[in-house]
Amino acid sequence: MARIVIALGGNALGNTPEEQLSLVTHTASSIVDAIEQGNEVIIAHGNGPQVGMINLGMSTAAEAGAIKAAMPFPECGAMSQGYIGYHLQNAIDNELAKRGLKKTVCTVITQVLVDENDPAFTHPSKPIGAFYTKEQADQIAKEKGYVMIEDAGRGYRQVVPSPKPVDVIEKDAVEKLIRNDCVVITVGGGGIPVIRKDGKLVGTPAVIDKDFASAKLSELIHADMLVILTAVDKVAINFGKPDQKNLDHMTIAEAEQYIKENQFKPGSMLPKVQAAILFAKSGKKTIIASLANAGAAIQGKSGTTVTM
Repeated sequence: MARIVIALGGNALGNTPEEQLSLVTHTASSIVDAIEQGNEVIIAHGNGPQVGMINLGMSTAAEAGAIKAAMPFPECGAMSQGYIGYHLQNAIDNELAKRGLKKTVCTVITQVLVDENDPAFTHPSKPIGAFYTKEQADQIAKEKGYVMIEDAGRGYRQVVPSPKPVDVIEKDAVEKLIRNDCVVITVGGGGIPVIRKDGKLVGTPAVIDKDFASAKLSELIHADMLVILTAVDKVAINFGKPDQKNLDHMTIAEAEQYIKENQFKPGSMLPKVQAAILFAKSGKKTIIASLANAGAAIQGKSGTTVTM
């Protein structure tokens, strides 16, 4: 039996509620495969598209007078945790029932501590929300004051600060739930970022990268394996070029060298590889693989494995 943290990419979850529910229903099968094999499974997920859409929708509603005020960003993050967590709970519950397995699946609304002096707060870098053309992005930036950047050749998106996770506030609750045979969904969207101010936890407008949060969580709960699921099956160097090479395995040293060569795009594969390195330094392994091949990845038959 192994303790496995599975991190699902927000972009891999779809762009509409219907699309997301369909995708997580398929993913639930692979997750339950791992559960059925006797593993303790903890699920993390991204929320980049979802939290951006919630934030933009709330801002638009406030401007139209439909609601009294725009929703603060931490609250938008909490909404996305509930929305995505519900779909994951629903899909995993249904798959467990289909197989005659009895498990409690629960979503923990999770706060993640960040450093208020993290330099990320002065350099927004985390893409969120929908993709836009340059003309649309320029218009949004002009109207709403958002920072918009081109994102890995896929279009333009809003960017927000992305501080590094320091601690997971609800880690003890997560640990107790795991020990009581629960399947736990946690650090959704990287967690709701909070800082300590005058001895109190205070929400702060940012989005923590879910891969870094997943690596931190994996470290804190002493997971045996971190599986980062995304839209591609393997990490590649020279991506999109005639000499593209898909990698079955990377050592930490090889991964760090590829980073120096700028092989991985920020906001896309780079944070996944960086998070994999962080967890691999504990002597454990990280697997980066596609959502479609999650089951094979958990068994070590697909994806890219990162180890010492």
